[in-house]
Amino acid sequence: MGASGLGSGLEKCINLSNLTLNLISNQIGPMGASGLGSGLAKCINLSNLTLNLIENQIGDEGASGLGSGLAKCINLSNLALYLSENQIGAMGASGLGSGLAKCINLSSLELDFRSSQIDDECASGLGSGLAKCINLSSLTLDLERNKIGDEGASDLGSGLAKCINLSNLTLNLFRNQINDEGALGLGSGLAKCINLSSLKLDLRMNKIDDEGASGLGSGLAKCINLSSFRLELRWNKIGDEGTSDLGSGLAKCTNLSNLALDLRNNMIGVIGGSCLGFGLAKCINLSKLALDLRQNYIGDEGASGLGSGLAKCINLSNLKLQLDGNQIGAIGASGLGSGLVKCINLSNLTLYLSINQIGDEGASGLGSGLAKCINLSNLTLHLSGNQIGDEGASGLGSGLAKCINLSNLTLDLRGNQIGDEGASGLGSSLAKCINLSNLTLDLDGNQIGDEGASGLGSGLAKCINLSNLTLDLRVNQIGAIGASGLGSGLAKCINLSNLTLQLRSFEMI
Repeated sequence: MGASGLGSGLEKCINLSNLTLNLISNQIGPMGASGLGSGLAKCINLSNLTLNLIENQIGDEGASGLGSGLAKCINLSNLALYLSENQIGAMGASGLGSGLAKCINLSSLELDFRSSQIDDECASGLGSGLAKCINLSSLTLDLERNKIGDEGASDLGSGLAKCINLSNLTLNLFRNQINDEGALGLGSGLAKCINLSSLKLDLRMNKIDDEGASGLGSGLAKCINLSSFRLELRWNKIGDEGTSDLGSGLAKCTNLSNLALDLRNNMIGVIGGSCLGFGLAKCINLSKLALDLRQNYIGDEGASGLGSGLAKCINLSNLKLQLDGNQIGAIGASGLGSGLVKCINLSNLTLYLSINQIGDEGASGLGSGLAKCINLSNLTLHLSGNQIGDEGASGLGSGLAKCINLSNLTLDLRGNQIGDEGASGLGSSLAKCINLSNLTLDLDGNQIGDEGASGLGSGLAKCINLSNLTLDLRVNQIGAIGASGLGSGLAKCINLSNLTLQLRSFEMI
């Protein structure tokens, strides 16, 4: 009676233009949802509606009842409908889709069906409904954790193809059962959405292979007005061919200024990494790039190819590159450094290269590249587990010393072998970064003794503008002398307001 009674009350509010109803986890059931739908049907002046019915067991009957009510709200322009975890199946999704199809004035739609029972038939019904919403300019469709396969994904693509006025699209299909055929269908649909300027597509944890990725790339190539694009393909089965074709598609999106590409945990090798770099080289208007290739197999050649591509992206100001666990050695790291040299407008750089084999030569090569990035103000560098010794640490430090505009630095060198000489060299280099205000330095497990700790302290003493310092020196061999030397240096950092120091060692201080 509660939700139905609420619906009866809404029937009388015929002048309502804006309505927000949050009824999450209220055991409303099919009858209550249908009652709400009946009430909304009389609110013919509604233009903005937000309805949250998450976790209410409304089922097919309730979803269909809601759809019938919404069908009468022909003046709706903005609709947000949250229906996740409601045991909605094919009949409910189709009923809801039929109702939405009659909301011909909709310009903005957000539909949440996470963790429901949406299968191919349901997705097809939704696609058919969306095809009639030709005035949609903004659509968010969240179908995470359902049972959508190739047919459903393809039919969704066909529906989207009819939404020719779409400029903003967010489509979440994480953890479904989509193979190559479904990805191809989605790509074909997106190719018709030529007015898209912003696209977010989440296809993580499906079963997409090279053919599917190639189809997506072909579709994207037609979206020439894209300025912002986020594509998540983590945990699929994409190899070199698919990655190369994705790169070719991106190369046609010359208006891209903001790109986030997640290809973590696939099967991308040398060729795929290089070809992706070639594609990115054509995206000359990129100002913000986030690229996640963790746990692939791109190696030295792939990393160098990426570096060559990045060198052409001269307008980059923000770059996040995640390449952990990719069998990258000294040549690949140096190639990346060479590419960064050309990115003279970089102000924010985050680089993950942990669990590779870059060694001293690679660390020094990276340092040489960073030395030319004189506009860097924020730098995060993860190089743990890379067999870096004192020479590599000193070479890296020499490069950092030239980044005179750095204000925020995070440097992770855990599990290397930089020793006393490397720690002292880093200290000397940091002394030249006089504009540093925030520093996080992780040197856990690096065979640093008293001399290295004291040298590091001497360098930090010159960083007079430091206000926040986090220093991790656990699992080294620092004794009383080293701790005292470090303390003497920190005593000169008179502007420090926040200090976190971890100094647990094998030996007691």
